[in-house]
Amino acid sequence: MNEQYSPTGFKVLPTIVKHLLIINVLMYFAYYVLLKQGIINLNYYLGIWSLSTGLFRIWQPLTYMFMHGSFDHLFFNMFSLWMFGSALENYWGSKRFLFYYLVCGIGAGLLNMLVPGAHVSVGASGAVYALLLAFGMMWPNNYIYLYFLVPIRTKWFIIGMIVIELFEGIFRSTDGIAHFAHLGGMLIGFLIILYWKRHGGMTGDFSIKNWFNSLKNRKKYTRYEEVYDKVPRSDEEYNYQKAQKERDIDAILDKVAKSGYESLSKEEKDFLFKNSK
Repeated sequence: MNEQYSPTGFKVLPTIVKHLLIINVLMYFAYYVLLKQGIINLNYYLGIWSLSTGLFRIWQPLTYMFMHGSFDHLFFNMFSLWMFGSALENYWGSKRFLFYYLVCGIGAGLLNMLVPGAHVSVGASGAVYALLLAFGMMWPNNYIYLYFLVPIRTKWFIIGMIVIELFEGIFRSTDGIAHFAHLGGMLIGFLIILYWKRHGGMTGDFSIKNWFNSLKNRKKYTRYEEVYDKVPRSDEEYNYQKAQKERDIDAILDKVAKSGYESLSKEEKDFLFKNSK
């Protein structure tokens, strides 16, 4: 992965991030005005409720992502969406970014609705936490400035956030914050990125149709084929693939030296034979 994020042709406000910002701001404005006028509480209907309340509706895993309970809540999520989302959309492209954002947000909501509780959950936090995780997996050694002052590497910041959210979710579950939605978004984001890394990388053209077709028609690869039989689409992927291959070869040779050639699995023997030519 890149050690530092410094793309060419960087857009400060890429297309999908811009539209997500606009939608969220408009929905908060509608919620605020209608609530102040005593007409309707949109968060009650468009936020997501736990299954135990009997108030869950099928549209809520999508709509809750665009609703917020306060200006502070909106500002923090939108600032984070712009900060991490802009980098990711510039690197991944708009289609891949939108797919990741929506799937992580919806998945976070679905996981959160399984948690017992009497309050409604709103906000883009599940998707935003997934963006933070993705940024950290892509550029783990970049710095985030905590409170705009204290520099901390992204990987340590993410680990700290996971620990805090897990602690808060277990021991402060009545504080009205959907901690497990945050963790759910990060978990789903991790699984998506892990899949992309193993099956074609995270750059290049992306379409939902082709992605589902690849899931349906994908043959069973060995672990080594999954990594090395894919044509790298960038210098980053090539260098990663080359370094990983060297590590795997060294590990197999160490196993041979320690336990003999017959201790290798068929997969390991085939991989060693192929790369000894």
